[in-house]
Amino acid sequence: MKYKMLVLDMDDTLLTDDHKISDENKEMLFKAQELGVYVILASGRPTPAMLPFAKELQLDNSYMISYNGAVITDLKEDKVIFEQTLTQQQIHELYDYSLESKTHIITYVDGKIVSETDSEFIDIEKNITGLEHNKVADFKQAVPSSAVKCILLEEPTYLKEVEKDLKAAMPHLSASMSKPFFLEVAQNGIDKAASIKILAEKLDIKQSEIIAVGNAGNDLTMVEYAGLGVWVDNVNPELRDRADVIVASNNDHGVAEVVRRFILN
Repeated sequence: MKYKMLVLDMDDTLLTDDHKISDENKEMLFKAQELGVYVILASGRPTPAMLPFAKELQLDNSYMISYNGAVITDLKEDKVIFEQTLTQQQIHELYDYSLESKTHIITYVDGKIVSETDSEFIDIEKNITGLEHNKVADFKQAVPSSAVKCILLEEPTYLKEVEKDLKAAMPHLSASMSKPFFLEVAQNGIDKAASIKILAEKLDIKQSEIIAVGNAGNDLTMVEYAGLGVWVDNVNPELRDRADVIVASNNDHGVAEVVRRFILN
């Protein structure tokens, strides 16, 4: 099988634990691109927090999926070609739900993280994205229109129970875990697989010609959608049997292994 698209989750998949692209991964991704393979970054991260990595990988003629599938950016044209947001009402409903469920909630307004609260988990998002944190007195007032997504944040064991409850309480929204303490919520039907499908149709690439690599719950749809679904070895344990292949961990250049085994050979 000749694969034409390689879709990569970023945190805990492409990136090492210190949020870097290893030299091994970089070298193999350059080789994949030389063979004409589209390398697509697909992350829960906001667009601005992904752009430096796209530049590092020289993805100038490629595309990027951000906000967990809510936004697709054409990097060559430097323009958004797809965006699906949560409505203001849905965001306000999620805020009310966060109060009931005793979780923290953040969203993004004007390129900043917005919340009413401080939390060690919000600090992690600040560290990962490099975005400014705008702590506000009134969350609803600070979100005057639509936004691409919200994240509910809390201790992992408790948040797993919240995930089940949220999916039952708000089946009209799309919810998935990107980290054990991040529950990502987007518009109904929005996930990484849905955006990959849009891109594949645009580029005339068959589903069977796609490889997707991830490690977490928010990667599951794309790993199951792709012709070859791959987990890195540090995948969440309950997901291990939901992919075609498991490769080395994010710290052991699992993405490089994917390229060597399935693209260069």
